[in-house]
Amino acid sequence: HRPAHFQHLFATSGYAAGYYVYLWAEVLDADAFGAFSETGNVFDSNVAAKVRKYIYSSGNTVAPDELFRLFRGRNPDINFMLEKKGLASAESSN
Repeated sequence: HRPAHFQHLFATSGYAAGYYVYLWAEVLDADAFGAFSETGNVFDSNVAAKVRKYIYSSGNTVAPDELFRLFRGRNPDINFMLEKKGLASAESSN
């Protein structure tokens, strides 16, 4: 995209913050899917049970960043999203 296509991102702080949240959600999504991919089975029942326990069932009882760490055993890794978008190779994620 040309720079003019992104001007609206910086026109107000509200839009820029919303865009950041959208990108951060992509980071979490790609990393969580990575948990399934790493097992070699995107339907892995053990990973699904962890998602259910730490993400879906916990609601707002624990801070979301702590729930993600409980699920993945670490902080989110941006490399999964970069790989998904074709901006990094699988080797750079390791």
